[in-house]
Amino acid sequence: MNQLRQPNVNISQSVAILIDGNNIERSIHTETGDKQTMLNFDTLVPKLLDNRGLNRLVYFREGHTISAKLKERLHSNFHGSVRPCHKSADIPLTIKATQLASKVDTIIIMSGDSDYIELVRHLRGEGVRVEIAAVSSTTSNQLRSEADHFYEISSDDWFTLQPKKPSYPSSKNYS
Repeated sequence: MNQLRQPNVNISQSVAILIDGNNIERSIHTETGDKQTMLNFDTLVPKLLDNRGLNRLVYFREGHTISAKLKERLHSNFHGSVRPCHKSADIPLTIKATQLASKVDTIIIMSGDSDYIELVRHLRGEGVRVEIAAVSSTTSNQLRSEADHFYEISSDDWFTLQPKKPSYPSSKNYS
């Protein structure tokens, strides 16, 4: 019997991942009930890319206090950047997405916020594939239906920091 050979397909799509940090953090904290829960970018980003090339990764975060550890990790692992936002991430993320539309094949927006519906429509009209990655329970159904693909961020994609245990001096008696 002659077996059909699967053709070797080379995927050469360029992807930008734009993260509404405050929205994703709030969603995860709502889902878990624990503010010490954080995204595991080391496993999540490769899942989202699914053998496609990463062009940009930008984490937008409202406020001036952004973890230096997060900045360093995103930069060293993904050449990503963290952008502080004056108020919400909606406008800066939207501007960056429209700037990147002619440079990438796919834009993944990590947010379930319905404020991005018009952006998704615009990007798709420009011929860009738009994917949403968010916590299902906090994602707008309309946003989900406007996107080309929805990736559910679940407990497999986050971890909870354990509180540091205080270190006490040893009570051993050396006499």
